[in-house]
Amino acid sequence: MKRERTIASLGTLVELRSLDVDRLQADLASQEATRARYQNNLARLDALATGSGATGSLPPALALNCGAYKQNVMAMADLHRTDLALHEANMAVSQRKLVDAWAKKEVLGKVLEQEQVAHAREQDRAQRKREDDIATQSWMAGRPAA
Repeated sequence: MKRERTIASLGTLVELRSLDVDRLQADLASQEATRARYQNNLARLDALATGSGATGSLPPALALNCGAYKQNVMAMADLHRTDLALHEANMAVSQRKLVDAWAKKEVLGKVLEQEQVAHAREQDRAQRKREDDIATQSWMAGRPAA
């Protein structure tokens, strides 16, 4: 009875660890989508900066305006790169958490499996003992009295 409770408790823990792993995987997938958005935005910002053309051939007022535009776009791209680097650092932490959670789930799963095997062995042993006792009683009952 005690081993059955242990098995049930371990089963619940494995289930909880699986839910934790699933949650961390979903979180990491969301972070990956955010990283892809950052990269796409950076590509667009770089295209905007290079697509605005050369400022040297423009009249001075337009050249000043175009230069300020490029400077602002490049500053925004730099901020995005910084944000992306921080986001990727957070992703690395999340990946480590996911690996740790998965390892804990696997260890608990192995312990659960071992407990189930041991329990099945105990039940099989008890069943064989009952069968042996019945066979002994049957044999004793069929013997002639001395």
